[in-house]
Amino acid sequence: MKLGVFMALFADQTLDDALDYVQELNLDTVEIGTGNYPGDPHCPLDELLESDEKRAEWYEKIIGRDLEISALSCHGNPLHPDAEFAAANHEVQRKTILLAEKLGVGTINTFSGCPGDSDGSARPNWVTCPWPPDFLEILEWQWNEKVIPYWTEQAKFARDHGVRIAFEMHPGFVVYNTETMLRLREACGDNLGANFDPSHLFWQGIDPLVSIKQLGDAIFHVHAKDCRIDTQNTAENGVLDTKHYGDELARSWVFRTVGYGHGADFWTDFVSILRTVGYDDALSIEHEDSLMSPGEGFEKAVAFLQGILLREGIGEMWWA
Repeated sequence: MKLGVFMALFADQTLDDALDYVQELNLDTVEIGTGNYPGDPHCPLDELLESDEKRAEWYEKIIGRDLEISALSCHGNPLHPDAEFAAANHEVQRKTILLAEKLGVGTINTFSGCPGDSDGSARPNWVTCPWPPDFLEILEWQWNEKVIPYWTEQAKFARDHGVRIAFEMHPGFVVYNTETMLRLREACGDNLGANFDPSHLFWQGIDPLVSIKQLGDAIFHVHAKDCRIDTQNTAENGVLDTKHYGDELARSWVFRTVGYGHGADFWTDFVSILRTVGYDDALSIEHEDSLMSPGEGFEKAVAFLQGILLREGIGEMWWA
């Protein structure tokens, strides 16, 4: 297993400075954002596509530090009912696939997106319950008229360029749990899979270890991010929580640095079960812990996960 980081964390640093920092901490991989929601100044997408020389110079900064690119990430919503917004997200996604092909990077990460409730919608509409009947009608229209046609076409485009598309299962988009991930994959092609981030599963009440077993070889990439459930707030209000992420005392759950939501036993099992289903690639640290500075949270995550990987390696024989 390799340890890496999602470089959007270092958006306030130059690429050289950020890579030096990553190298100093003995990481193996970097995940680089190319645009859309993450926004990452480290990847001038158009420039890298247009110039072989600049692309080679940019790539050498990474491999020259003995680092690999685990994935290119363009998390967006190409199914957004705002046609201009959707087209812009789609274009970044298309270019990201083309850049991945040129760099020999096999996976791009994104979201599945979410349409509106009709062709006349202005905003996405995420359906979470089956009644009143309008909700199921919306859901079926979304999948049959928007989701499946779009991702069938994009799966073919990516496959033609030797690239896989990995979806982060994220509430607010049509793929948010194990079932919806498998539904999209079955409908649109097996080069669609998961960018497995357990933090979004914890607060939905999903056991990430069970989800890993169900997804198996559909897991293409993994984010290392934790989540802490506030049992008192959840007992009062449930887990559907629209309060600002900065309102930590009142929220039902918050994102945490790995180890601050779930302990070493969980994360050891997490790594081991990933390996048993055939995933032995990058754990890409994503820092969104509002209680820690980026540097503090990142370095704590690195130290914690390096210990887990060592522990899991020692325990490899008994696990097998």
